[in-house]
Amino acid sequence: MNMGKNGWFSGLLLILAIFLAACGSEDEETATEIENGEIDEVQELRLTTGSGIPSMDSVLADDAVSFTTLNNVAEGLYRLDQHNVAVPAMASAEPEISEDGLSYTFTLRDASWSDGSPVTAHDFVFAWQRAADPATGSTYGPYMMAGTIKNAAAIAQGELDKSELGIKAQDDQTLVVSLERPVPYFLSLMAFGTFYPQKEAYVSEHGDQYAMDSDKLLSNGPFVLANWDPTAASWELEKNPEYWDVETVKLDKVEFNIVPDAGTGVNLYETEEADRAGLAGEFAMQYADDEEVVRILKPSVYYLQFNQEREGEPTALANSKLRKALALSFNKQDLADIVLANGSIPADFLVPTEFTFDADNEDFRKVNGDMMAFNAEQAKTLWAEGMEEQGLTELTLEYLSGDTELSKKIDAYMKDQMEGNLEGLTLEMSQVPFNVLLDKNEAQDYDIQSTGWGPDFQDPITFLDLFATDSPQNSMSYSNGQLDALLEQASDELALELEARWQALAEAEKIIVEEDAAIASMYQFGSMALQKPYVYDVIAHPFTGDFSYKWAYISGRE
Repeated sequence: MNMGKNGWFSGLLLILAIFLAACGSEDEETATEIENGEIDEVQELRLTTGSGIPSMDSVLADDAVSFTTLNNVAEGLYRLDQHNVAVPAMASAEPEISEDGLSYTFTLRDASWSDGSPVTAHDFVFAWQRAADPATGSTYGPYMMAGTIKNAAAIAQGELDKSELGIKAQDDQTLVVSLERPVPYFLSLMAFGTFYPQKEAYVSEHGDQYAMDSDKLLSNGPFVLANWDPTAASWELEKNPEYWDVETVKLDKVEFNIVPDAGTGVNLYETEEADRAGLAGEFAMQYADDEEVVRILKPSVYYLQFNQEREGEPTALANSKLRKALALSFNKQDLADIVLANGSIPADFLVPTEFTFDADNEDFRKVNGDMMAFNAEQAKTLWAEGMEEQGLTELTLEYLSGDTELSKKIDAYMKDQMEGNLEGLTLEMSQVPFNVLLDKNEAQDYDIQSTGWGPDFQDPITFLDLFATDSPQNSMSYSNGQLDALLEQASDELALELEARWQALAEAEKIIVEEDAAIASMYQFGSMALQKPYVYDVIAHPFTGDFSYKWAYISGRE
């Protein structure tokens, strides 16, 4: 999932344990027992949000706000639980999996849509086929299904009809999914919003008005959306009485109000008009030690990518010594602690910490540890050697980034650090609106680009395969045959050889970050918010949607 966009992309139960057993950070919220059963009579949570909801069509949604809302009003075969483990949701139990790992048979539980009609296997078939159909224009459908769900790639290319997609309803309660290859993280994918069901008769009835406002939307999740359309400045989630696990849901209502800046949000919090308020910039520093601050370390990593070819010609950054010098030339600790000051941490890696774990619950991060940590002296030596190899005494590079205030603050720091440590370097800062940045990225019209990525599923490869030679996200002419081979092995012959696959992915990360310095990692994103002490169990997730309110409750506000 491209972070500039707020959010873009087993046969063995052991696979589920290895790739889905996630641990929260020390400060992250996890569900607690309700002490003495004492909860307030009024169960209403008041929240602020920075923007509206772009889409409530799960097939078309492609941003963090939409997926977070969908995560609370809809439900797929699986759902991330309070500990961020993918568990059966619309599926009544773990699936039956073929010996070759290519066929999953799910039995659906007895569940209803918000209009009282049953959720059936046919609803999944309809939604998935609609997402895979190129005529629909889904961003995530082809991306998430190609190479995973049988025939999805051919359907996306217009070579097969959507009816050939590898999903069939044997009957109303039995769903069979066929894969192109074994996918160790497949059950993790089943929690992602693109794979939610949709009721064909309801979608067809409303046509192009489907999901355009809360009156044209069916829910099968913990809540239903109310008083919403794309222009709404506020809306509500209301408890869904038809939800199969409604007894777990304590909140009757969650109110949202769009508040575009942190200062207004903090003011609403301080005047008891909001129960939670995000912190950024000066407010993050001001409230850093407040006892009501909660911190969440997100699995999103921000980095510089180095363009090795521009306008058909190799750039100076095709020189690996210059790339390594740039990657070593800035103090990441100060960037995280002083410039960002929001709970972010230095990233001497690509695959984030506290994201994926092995069978012994060991973080993937421990395999490679930290790589390319700040080292000004080594940076200067490599820079001098690289400049000599290129026959240069001075080098001017375009540094492409966004035009937000935070981006500008980070850019000023990076320019000072890199120019200060690398003699003869001049960075020309190009700070542009997001749509312009996308165009320049696609055209490879930059030298250095500040960007980031968040996971679309819970596996290291969601970060690593961005840098395969043929990846559509590889807009920097980077290519390494050994890396390509490792990624292919991890997706093919090693798919069910868990320890060997883990090691192959670790070696792939090492090549990208350390051996080739294709990128320069900067920080793993953290967030801070003020939250009232009477709010419990707002669960933060690493993907599928930022928060769940299914387990949240109010105790002690009255």
